[in-house]
Amino acid sequence: MSERGITYKYSIAFKQKVISEIESGKLTIAEARKIYDIKSSPTIYGWLRKYGKNHLIKKVVHVEMKDEKDKLKELEYQKRELESALAQSHLKNLCLEALIECVEERYEVDVKKTFGQKAQKKSSSKSKKRS
Repeated sequence: MSERGITYKYSIAFKQKVISEIESGKLTIAEARKIYDIKSSPTIYGWLRKYGKNHLIKKVVHVEMKDEKDKLKELEYQKRELESALAQSHLKNLCLEALIECVEERYEVDVKKTFGQKAQKKSSSKSKKRS
């Protein structure tokens, strides 16, 4: 009789038992397949990735000294402080632009254009008086 179309569901406890026997070296994957009548090797490899302890082998483990960790925390703190200062600067800039806009509407003067010109006129008139 053909076994096509049959789905095998294994309990987590069963999977963990098979994985522990493979990881302890009592069984190989092929032996576990034969003993427990597991139909395919990829099934066991999936269990190893999901439930096994050796799943860390292919991952990167970052080891650092205590002073490196402290330096990283210090840099993160400085970054947060700088981001906060930048946000406050942006808010201050927005407030000043809104203030200039209000002054321009109230006094019907283009403050941005006339600011430099007025300063130049005052300085040029002072230089004429001194001559």
